[in-house]
Amino acid sequence: MGATRGRRSDREVVADMAGAVLRIGVVGGSVAGCAMAIAGARAGAEVTVHERSDAALEDRGFGIVIPPALHGELVAAGYLDAAMPTAPVPSRVWLTRQSGRSTARELARQEAAVTACHWGLLWRTLHANTGGAVRYHRGRPVTEVRRHPSGGAVIRTADTEQVYDIVVGADGPRSVTRETVAPGVRPVPAGYAVWRGTLPLTALAGRPHLLELLRSAWITLGYRGGHGVFYLIPGAAPGSRLLAYAVYGSPPPASWTAGREAYVRRIAEEHFPADWAGLVGRGEHTSTAYHPVTDFHTPQVADPPFLLAGDAASITRPHTASGATKALQDALCLERVLRGASSPADALRAYAAERSPEGARLVTLGRRLGHAMVERTPDWAAMGPADVTTWSRATLDGADSYLYGAEEG
Repeated sequence: MGATRGRRSDREVVADMAGAVLRIGVVGGSVAGCAMAIAGARAGAEVTVHERSDAALEDRGFGIVIPPALHGELVAAGYLDAAMPTAPVPSRVWLTRQSGRSTARELARQEAAVTACHWGLLWRTLHANTGGAVRYHRGRPVTEVRRHPSGGAVIRTADTEQVYDIVVGADGPRSVTRETVAPGVRPVPAGYAVWRGTLPLTALAGRPHLLELLRSAWITLGYRGGHGVFYLIPGAAPGSRLLAYAVYGSPPPASWTAGREAYVRRIAEEHFPADWAGLVGRGEHTSTAYHPVTDFHTPQVADPPFLLAGDAASITRPHTASGATKALQDALCLERVLRGASSPADALRAYAAERSPEGARLVTLGRRLGHAMVERTPDWAAMGPADVTTWSRATLDGADSYLYGAEEG
């Protein structure tokens, strides 16, 4: 079945699949959940989102990046608005601290364009674009999902049970829905951690050379045992910018008692050039977080009438910068298969055939990058542009990643 037949509407097309308008229940109302809700609504289904939190999700202020081409596709399709603030840059700059000194040395530049976003603004835009066609319930933790004798599925909360033709699990790493699709699949620890932070641009006062660099590139700063990533993202206030960073390295030892934030400051002071270490050490952060790095993938991300999306389906190590990207691509896939299939079950099987191997591919890539950038880092201080290019190609081993581009001449 195609997206339309003559003058028939999307809703009429989806109605053919189940004999009535398709009903989709989405477990989880974060980025993945909102994107999947838009996908279902655009394909003509009635969609209800059950979000466990009653807090303002847009307050999550960390930075994320997505490929520019995907951003353009999402704007053209109506998932995102062209007016949503972003901070695109065309290049990646590799730095390290010079041996025996506190200054930075540039290793290489690559054409590696990214569109940097503010997580909260991205969620707010997706949530707004679910529109009146989607019922969005906050403060409704889902306690159980199960199959219904009709062939559909039940979503149970503390006070309701509702039957749907399709249930989308977009409920993150501890997914209730995944327990039905793939019982026992759990995140696997990588053995190292990531510290995230955002700061106002006042943190760059007195460092105009850093601000100038960050306006045109995102920065990877390598050290023995890990690396840091620095980039600008939109702020919550119109026209504003924040400095976002992520630092990867070994977690604090059991003997460390000064706190996790103090430990990442120590990492920066010991291994980063002084200017960049000073940014991590500043106190006026607008947000901070510490996460042990984990990953997993679900062998089959759909088992009709259930499907998994975003972090419920798989988590790759953050070096791939694919968390939001994968969730948004999951949504585009769902819309496409709903429009093209003759039944809900066929749509979900087509979704699984496309998205299951992609999740596995990204997890494999994330492990390869983690090994090369944290677990067995090269001697950054001895490297130049050609060495970075050779190392990048060897690390990717033929895999695609928008984060690794051509060396700039």
